[in-house]
Formats: sequence, structure tokens, C-alpha cells
Amino acid sequence: WSGVHLSSAARPLRARCIARLGEQAYKGVFTLALVTAIVLMVVGWRSAPPASVYAPPAWGHSAALPLVFLALVLFAASTLESNVKRFVRHPQLSGVCVWAGAHLLSNGDSRSLVLFGVLGAWALVEMGLISRREGPWERPGPQPLVAELKPLVGALVIYLVLFVAHPYLFGASPMP
Repeated sequence: WSGVHLSSAARPLRARCIARLGEQAYKGVFTLALVTAIVLMVVGWRSAPPASVYAPPAWGHSAALPLVFLALVLFAASTLESNVKRFVRHPQLSGVCVWAGAHLLSNGDSRSLVLFGVLGAWALVEMGLISRREGPWERPGPQPLVAELKPLVGALVIYLVLFVAHPYLFGASPMP
């Protein structure tokens, strides 16, 4: 995961890859590498024996459900025209942080701490690096209120699919 993202962030390497492969092929290889990384993370998480590190708060599991929805809204808003971008500079990475935090509220085992803690920390570092590289934030202009429907509907669809598929994909039920 980190290697794929770091290779993309290295502008000269990224430019050479695009020049050699073409932009669409580069995006395809990048996407395939990310999907492979996600599959490896899930397989690694499922195969690691959990060891209790801390007791999550009693309300943590219930809080995780709306927080994951919020994370998906942020993620969807990062690729669509939305007013979210007027208030959140890095909606996709902020979504990763919210998603990781939600999972840390409901899971207190070692494998969850490593997976979600590292991904949340990575997103925070990435936000700092991008902000430093891009300089001061130029907020986008306002969008019509109806623009919020696409990220909300997209997030809701993905949320429902993940909610139903979560036990099969990840071996854990999202139900409290």
C-alpha cells in the first residue's frame, strides 16, 4: 500500500512510468497494484491471530457505524463536485482517517491496531506532505446544494453493500 502510494508521489518516477506506459495504462497498473495491496491487507489481517491490546469503549461499535458512513461520504466527495471540498482540503484522506478511527473504536486487538492505526497515521502524514507540496489551500467555490446528493447516494450504496458483505469479506460482522 505504502510503496504504491509513495511511487505515485515521486513525481519523476511517476512521469517516467506515464511516458513509458501511457496515462491510461499507468492508471490501470496503479489500480491493480492498490487492489492487490488491499487483498493482501485483508488476507494478512484475517490470518493474524488477534491479541487483545485494549478494551474498546462500550459505545465504540455503535459509533463506528455512522462514522464509516461519514468516511464513505468524504471518500465519494473527493471525486465528485461537492461543497465538502470547500470545508475539507483532503476529503479522501480525511475519510481514511475517520474510517480507521471508527474501526479502532470498535476493535481493540493487535491486528486491528496495526492495520487501522497504520493506515490512519499514513493518511495524516500524506495530508501533511500534500499540503506542504501544494502550498496554501485555495478553497473551491460553492456548488449547488443538489451536488451533495451524488456523494450521499454513492456512499449509501457502498455502505449498504459493505454492511451486508462485511462478514464474508472481512470475517467480522459490523453489527454491535
